[in-house]
Amino acid sequence: MTFTPDSELELIFDAKLIPQSVKEQLPEDLHIRPLASDDYTRGHLTVLSVLTKAPDVGLTSWQEQFRLLSSIPNTYYPLVIVSRSTDQIVAMGTLVMELKFLRGNAKAGHVEDIVVSSQAQGRGLGKKVIQALTGISESLGAYKVILDCSEENAPFYEKCGYKHAGVEMAKYAS
Repeated sequence: MTFTPDSELELIFDAKLIPQSVKEQLPEDLHIRPLASDDYTRGHLTVLSVLTKAPDVGLTSWQEQFRLLSSIPNTYYPLVIVSRSTDQIVAMGTLVMELKFLRGNAKAGHVEDIVVSSQAQGRGLGKKVIQALTGISESLGAYKVILDCSEENAPFYEKCGYKHAGVEMAKYAS
């Protein structure tokens, strides 16, 4: 496969929001950018399945979800790291910006779905994704950036500058 440059892609947000410092830290064979409208074919769901259940919803349904996220501007910031040699996704994560009434109508960033493909683990890509999403959140004026993680992943996020700040609670639908 041939690597597709950003200029030929429909990206979900402006790539200029990704901190230049993170781009410069990536190895030459990797490229970080916003999620693109055709990333279904670059293994988006395959990589997500390393994290949790990510059944193949099919191209049409995946594209409908992309369009839905795109239709809510200034809210969803999913990004991917792509291998230049294979044009396939090897890591990803998402920032969701929340508008608050607290702190004078402030914004909070929520980091979600950090995952690195099995083949690319151990290269520091998860940390690069966290740095990029944190940088985007801060540049958009968030007063805090938060994430939920399992206890076994807490040491990784601590290395990324995050601290324990509460207890996560969840209620899952049956």
